[in-house]
Amino acid sequence: MSSVERIDLHPTHQHDGYRLRQGRPLPYGAHRVPGGINFSVASMHATACTLVLYESPGGPATAEIPFPPEFRIGNVFAMVVFDLDAETIEYGYKLDGPWDPVAGHRFEPDRVLIDPYARAVAGRPVWNAGGQTALRSRVGFDDFDWESDQPPRIPMADLVVYELHVRGFTRHPSAGVRFPGTFGGLREKIPHLLELGVNCVELMPVFEFDEHGMPDDRLDYWGYSTLGYFAPKAGYAATGPLGMQVDEFKNMVKTLHAHGIEVVLDVVFNHTGEGDERGQTVSFRGIDNKTWYMLAPDGTYRNFSGTGNTLNCNHPMVRGMVLECLRAWVAEYHVDGFRFDLASILGRDTQGHVLDNPPLLENLAHDPVLAHVKLIAEAWDAGGLYQVGNFPDYGRFIEWNGRYRDDARRFLRGDAGQAKAIAQRIQGSPDLYAWRGPTASVNFVTCHDGFTLADLWAYDRKHNLANGEQNRDGADHNDSWNCGVEGPTDNPAVRALRGRMARNSLTLLLLSRGVPMLLMGDEMGRTQQGNNNPYCHDSPLTWVDWTLAEKNADLLRFVRLLLVLRRVCPVLRRPRFPVVEGPDADLVFHGVEPRTPEWADWARTLAFEWREAEGAGSLYAAFNMHWQAHTFVPPPAPAGCRWHAVVDTHAAPPADIVPIDEAPPMPGRSLALGPRSVQVLVARRGG
Repeated sequence: MSSVERIDLHPTHQHDGYRLRQGRPLPYGAHRVPGGINFSVASMHATACTLVLYESPGGPATAEIPFPPEFRIGNVFAMVVFDLDAETIEYGYKLDGPWDPVAGHRFEPDRVLIDPYARAVAGRPVWNAGGQTALRSRVGFDDFDWESDQPPRIPMADLVVYELHVRGFTRHPSAGVRFPGTFGGLREKIPHLLELGVNCVELMPVFEFDEHGMPDDRLDYWGYSTLGYFAPKAGYAATGPLGMQVDEFKNMVKTLHAHGIEVVLDVVFNHTGEGDERGQTVSFRGIDNKTWYMLAPDGTYRNFSGTGNTLNCNHPMVRGMVLECLRAWVAEYHVDGFRFDLASILGRDTQGHVLDNPPLLENLAHDPVLAHVKLIAEAWDAGGLYQVGNFPDYGRFIEWNGRYRDDARRFLRGDAGQAKAIAQRIQGSPDLYAWRGPTASVNFVTCHDGFTLADLWAYDRKHNLANGEQNRDGADHNDSWNCGVEGPTDNPAVRALRGRMARNSLTLLLLSRGVPMLLMGDEMGRTQQGNNNPYCHDSPLTWVDWTLAEKNADLLRFVRLLLVLRRVCPVLRRPRFPVVEGPDADLVFHGVEPRTPEWADWARTLAFEWREAEGAGSLYAAFNMHWQAHTFVPPPAPAGCRWHAVVDTHAAPPADIVPIDEAPPMPGRSLALGPRSVQVLVARRGG
């Protein structure tokens, strides 16, 4: 036994019967050490710190132990408390210091705060349950049996992302799972993901947040209001009341990996759930407000997030927390990547100015623990900084391509002058990612933030009155179209047109190079009744209604077969931009006639041909976004092959899509495309 280990076993102080000694400043948080638990919390401006212990989960405080002055190392309060039961102990901190909001200090010495580094948080074990206690920190464990779990490490070019909300995915009574609205419920729905053909789930925020943290009676359903960055949301776990949310989350990841599905987390390092000066004080504000948040000269909160505060991301202390947090989720939870909400904020300095070389982003890109995970940026913020195509990527970050969404919607809607723009998006956006390749682009038509796919073609305008903000919230410019009637209708022509528009959208998305992303429930026609910002609704409005899988079985079948088509045609998934000119071209643009694309503003038709070197597996796609029918003449099929008709969105199901091995040869030399429709041909050898 070394001398250091001998010291670990010997207390030097006592307080109310608790044996203590000076702790280690790193790592921050609460960690088991021989004979006790090491508690460490940093504050640049606090004058004193008290550890509050709760030895009975949910019970009253059993001790308040001030950190002796000699237990302070620099600006870190570090102490070992012996003989604690790490499995049941809950704890918090009280920080003393100045109350001077103008100077940025908001210390409240009587308020118990949760640990920013807590590996688990108690107090919200059941989603939206009454009588829950104040949030408390818990000690983490790392005794989960991962067995032989290995990350799938799916090449970016082969990735198909499915964005989902953990609770909303299985909360509806029709989900048919044992544990609705939980990590366990998601695990039960893996067969649906496999049948659909996706290989990556992007989970909306799963870090601990307080669903009751809104300033009124509304729920924080989406969870973009983190309070515990290291802790999985207990209310998303069937075992939350048992304090087993960590194991339940890990079991979900392990099972998804066993089926070849990666897990990407939507992480929110641009702001916290404490809001502005009117919000709740739970952790960061009371521990060291001036360090954790960007503040204006008068002490008010800078608000580049649109939610009241902005995390001081490029302060060294905060930057260190972000790095340690992500390392923990990779090393301890085996997650495969992160999508950074409002990531442009991560490139601002402590005063909010845009940095040329943001240290946080550089650290993330080059961190060895994060070396093989996916890093996805939402390359804009609420302060007006829009960096799509220009995000500081350091060779690692890829982006949610908002330009793809906007250009695709306008082209699909039949707007004038969209042909050139959509041609760039089909290629993987070389105009945006010239030095990075098409896999830098996460292509999407819909996401959680906005209309669902069904609503995109059923509403001209948002319908957010139920949010309680007089319809002021949510985007006003959606590039949507109601197809002639606002909202629900029994008109068969309008309903058929909406179904066609949805299929057109999916076909364009899955025939484009880049990384496609689908929104949960779009494959079965989920609606939010025109609400494009349902962040506060925990109800059937935001839950996936699984009866739609049967009601809209034809749409679900269409998506499944489209994803099969993408898998069996490698030309769609190459991690380089296509060659579009010359004899070696693997992408050729056409118009209604071969090799005569129409780029004029009035053009609402476009065709393109993805070419495989061997001929078989080449594709030809004709898009008629005009409100009139048009006849297209495809180019000759590759040598030794014939064109076979796979997709016709104007045809009634099941003729709208057929498996490749059942696709009939194209009759004649031309294709008659109905109004606002798409046809796709695949080259096959022989007849």
